Order: sequence, then C-alpha cells, then structure tokens
Amino acid sequence: LENVKNLKSHDKGKTFRVICETLDELGYEVADVNAPKGQDPKVIDAKHFLPQHRERIVLVGFRRDLDVHDGFTLKDIVNMYPKQRPSFGELLDKDVDDKYILTPKLWEYLYKYAQKHREKGNGFGFGLTRSHDVARTLSARYHKDGSEILVDRGFDDALDFYSEHNLTHRPRRLTPQECARLMGFDKLGESNFVIPVSDTQAYRQFGNSVVVPVFESVAKLMKPRILAARKIESIKAKEDQKQLEIPLAL
Repeated sequence: LENVKNLKSHDKGKTFRVICETLDELGYEVADVNAPKGQDPKVIDAKHFLPQHRERIVLVGFRRDLDVHDGFTLKDIVNMYPKQRPSFGELLDKDVDDKYILTPKLWEYLYKYAQKHREKGNGFGFGLTRSHDVARTLSARYHKDGSEILVDRGFDDALDFYSEHNLTHRPRRLTPQECARLMGFDKLGESNFVIPVSDTQAYRQFGNSVVVPVFESVAKLMKPRILAARKIESIKAKEDQKQLEIPLAL
C-alpha cells in the first residue's frame, strides 16, 4: 500500500492507526509498523533513485499464516539505491517547443507572489530547478502553472527582473515526456513511454503516480518472500489433494 507521508499524522494519527489495526485483523504482518518517528523506513524518498524529492509511505504486508514475514524490513531498500543517480539536467530534452515556456504575465505573477511571501517569512513560491538540483514533488496540479518544478533557462537573480536577459530567459515547464523520465517510466535518454492523452491529463496522471524505480525496488525486496509463500501454498495444495484421494482409494 502507498500513500503520502502525511497519512501518518492525519487526524492526529487516528487514520493510520485504523489502517494498521484493520490490516492486523485481516491477518497481515506489516513491515516496520512500529518504527519511531524520524527513523521510519516505511517513508521512502524518491530522491535516492531520481532527482525528485518525493516522500511516500509504503506499507508492505505478508499474510501471517504463510510465516514468511520474519525479518523483512524496508531498511534494506538502501541496498537498491543506484550507484549513480541521474542529474535533473540529464533528464531534459535539448529541443523543446516554445509553448512550454512561461508567458511573461504568468512568470511575473509567480515571481511577485513568491516575493510577497518571502517578505512575510513564508516559504511559498515557485521552484526554479537547475541542472544539478533535486526537483520538488511533481503534483497533479502541475498543469496549472508548473510552479513547483520550473526548468531554469538562465534566469539571473543578480539582474533586474524586467531586464531583457531575464525576460528572454523565462523558465519553462517540464514536457510530459520529461515527466515520464522524472517518474521513472522512461530511463535516461529514452522516450519510449507512450502518452496518448493531452498534456493536461498527462501532468495529472504523472503527478498522481508513483516513482517506478522505488516500487520496483520494493518488489525486488518482497520477491524472495513471495516465492517462499508460493512454495508453501503449493505444498499445502498437494497435501490437501492427497487427503481427498485417500477416501477415493478406500
């Protein structure tokens, strides 16, 4: 099971407690269920796999009656981290349609909005993302203004906002195909993932998705337990079949 990190604190922790109690009643042993706050391996950040800060809570449960859960922990996912994570810049296309560049009006609005909140001491605002940065979390609202992950095209904070350089080098949105790479549906340099919907729908779907390499790694951790469970169920099925065959032989 997967959800946003704040699931643990929703309704003062009641929601998460009900989920865990329900899974327990259904006969599942959930990995790391009692991990302390701040040291919880159930909360996995995609930034270890791809340049996107995206924390999600992962609940891995094994049926108690299969007895394959002992010793399983999501702490072991560190062994699945890639030796070299691609940089944000490496996921980007060199040639991108001008329609993804923010209009002067939208860029001015986002810039002034962020400036206003900075003056108030708030952290609200756009995320200007450069080649070696870790991007913010891609959300389902990305289609509205792209503010959480704006691709830097040479904006210079030292110059006046209205300078010719800064107005010419306005940031842009990610393209849907770049989102596919940032979410792990395509690998570095690939554009194989078919996107048959509009940009708006694609942004919504990618923003609501999971980062593929994260859950590929969780699945690899689970695989030996699943194979053990299948073996146990196969043995049980054969024993049940033998029990049925005895009366027939008599």
